[in-house]
Amino acid sequence: MTRYEPADSFETPRFSDVRTFMRLPNTRDLENADAAIVGAPFDTGATFRVGARFGPEGIRSVSHLLRRYNSSHGIDLFDHLSVIDYGDVAVVPGYIEESYRLIEEGLAPIHRAGVIPVVLGGDHSIALPELRAAAAVHGPLALVQFDSHPDTWDSYFGMKHTHGTPFKRAVEEGLLRPERSVQVGMRGSLYDASDWEASRELGFELITTDEVREIGIPGTIERIRERVGDAKVYVSFDVDFADPAYAPGTGTPEVGGFTSREVQELVRGLAGLDPAGFDVVEVYPAYDPAQITALLAANVAHEFLALAAIAKKSSR
Repeated sequence: MTRYEPADSFETPRFSDVRTFMRLPNTRDLENADAAIVGAPFDTGATFRVGARFGPEGIRSVSHLLRRYNSSHGIDLFDHLSVIDYGDVAVVPGYIEESYRLIEEGLAPIHRAGVIPVVLGGDHSIALPELRAAAAVHGPLALVQFDSHPDTWDSYFGMKHTHGTPFKRAVEEGLLRPERSVQVGMRGSLYDASDWEASRELGFELITTDEVREIGIPGTIERIRERVGDAKVYVSFDVDFADPAYAPGTGTPEVGGFTSREVQELVRGLAGLDPAGFDVVEVYPAYDPAQITALLAANVAHEFLALAAIAKKSSR
């Protein structure tokens, strides 16, 4: 069996070579992969700033700083995972439903092969075709969503598909198990109180930033784990979950958020869950001084690979 892992940075420096995630091989050999990094360079779903189509490129570029060993979990990712950079799925700029079709078609063979995708967005609208592809193989999924917005609005300007609507559509399409799903980090000004109540009415548990501050990181992790249980789970991370001091390069930043360290603690707290896939979305390089946001996103993706490695190790 061929095993895929990053280039050896003691043989060639990390700033060299074509920019793949962590210098992983760029291949579509799913037969010999356990996890795949996949770009979804689409931002037509954005309702304010645009620029997330360049997110995958920005995340891959700064990811060359990352190393193979996750010290917090005490695990070498590539002792347990063969990982590829699958490249980008196809999109049609300006045409959201056609892009949804292409993203779903692009991710479908990854799920059918039993490979765990880590999708680099792209705006959060891409979560809907991601979930379509995943649920077609795994059935309805639990969702853990780290975000400052619930993305369960019904429509924007009368349109049903934007980066503010994917999770309502996902529930309507039967892709999610709301009773096993949780949204963490909601904060900021609202259009009205129904912005958050819509999620609860759909069946999601919603934990606001204020609540996280009250119960603490360990208490939040406990609530997430109790909610998900043994369900197959999709983890979706919007970088605006972090405070704009730590993630300024995003479409709709909200002050009063989480530090990079708190982000790591929360994601690491998911170890032992059964992942169907992951995404990290809403990185806008044009608004990202010194690649601060892209660096956070790359590290979140690294933590996702650690969760996949832990799941793989425990399944043996």
